[in-house]
Amino acid sequence: MTSSPSAPSVLVVGGGPGGASAAYWLARNGLEVHLVEKKRYPREKACGDGLTPRAVHQLLDMGFDFDGLDLHRIDGLRSYAGDMEIELTWPEHSVYPNWGATMRRADLDGTVATLAEAQGAVVEQGTTAAPILENNAVTGVTLTNDDGSRVVHPDFVVIADGSNSRFGRGVGANRRRDYPYGLAVRAYYESPNSDDPFIESQLDIRDKKGRAMPGYGWVFPLGDGEINVGAGLVSTFKGWKDVNTSHILEAYSEALPDHWKVDSVTPHTKPIGGKLPMSLSVGPKVGRNWVLVGDASGAVNPFNGEGIDYAYETGRMAATHIASAAAGGLLSDYAVELEDVYGDYHRVARVFVKAIGNPTVMKTLTTVGLRSKPLMEWTLKVMANLLDPEEAKMSEHVYKAIEKVVNAGR
Repeated sequence: MTSSPSAPSVLVVGGGPGGASAAYWLARNGLEVHLVEKKRYPREKACGDGLTPRAVHQLLDMGFDFDGLDLHRIDGLRSYAGDMEIELTWPEHSVYPNWGATMRRADLDGTVATLAEAQGAVVEQGTTAAPILENNAVTGVTLTNDDGSRVVHPDFVVIADGSNSRFGRGVGANRRRDYPYGLAVRAYYESPNSDDPFIESQLDIRDKKGRAMPGYGWVFPLGDGEINVGAGLVSTFKGWKDVNTSHILEAYSEALPDHWKVDSVTPHTKPIGGKLPMSLSVGPKVGRNWVLVGDASGAVNPFNGEGIDYAYETGRMAATHIASAAAGGLLSDYAVELEDVYGDYHRVARVFVKAIGNPTVMKTLTTVGLRSKPLMEWTLKVMANLLDPEEAKMSEHVYKAIEKVVNAGR
């Protein structure tokens, strides 16, 4: 990929899903765009490598070649609570496709950055960025790589450098401590059934002595002889700060269902973990000439820990509002759209993850819920944020569904 020392009109900091999406749509809107990524593609990420129908929709809009690339199609979700099992296909939807996919982030992110480059964005790898501030505006950015340091003066900055966002902290963005927060760890394992068309979740993980462990586990088949096995934990679980997610992953991998035919619990790769700021918990989202997108804004779905689709979506939204601001509009309208699109959903999600932090409620939701396929089909639509536009009053539906499950388990 190329690089350029010229000052961009828009600087995108971070080349993951949010940054690459923003760069793509900014360039497509005719703006001069320069994306900097501190690492070099391909690079590993602590991620489930899953693409929901929402993510697939965004990639299709960017001209992503699903037929010509090494990815694996996913038809739906298989969920467990102990030995109870239910299998659900992705729902039909008026906007999103009824299928998802898996693709390693090591391959995915560089491919999407190439799409942005094809639209005219300049992509520079191996480069870190640090803000120079004046009156809540980024008046300059110091870019540093093997060739040394230089200062550029973009008109706008998209901050997309992930959950630990140094650049975001540098402009004064902080995470709300009363919002949910997640931790996750994953590793790759060999499996002869890696072409399974369903991703998998386990909602009841037990240690060797049969004691319940907080958190959840997942398997994402990659279709290439390996599966992505991971475990996650949300801050609403009791005693979560004292729990090592690697221990949850170890317990889960040792008890994987037989159909994965994992002969050894030794992973192919060293497990790596990451932080998941959820529910758009990082703010402010907008400064005088900068915006936060993706994980840097906390755009992770508390229901399921998914962040790739929302990174693509918020990157696209940010690009629209920067183009508008460049033409005299209000950049602050980006924050307004985030609230309009996601506000109600995240308010319900925060109630949900707080409820499941109670072991009794969690047990009820899993054991009772898995006995009702219609209820679980609707729950999948809610948790994956796949309700159709005409399914109004979503918050009311979610509350009633949770109440129904809890009451059924009393």
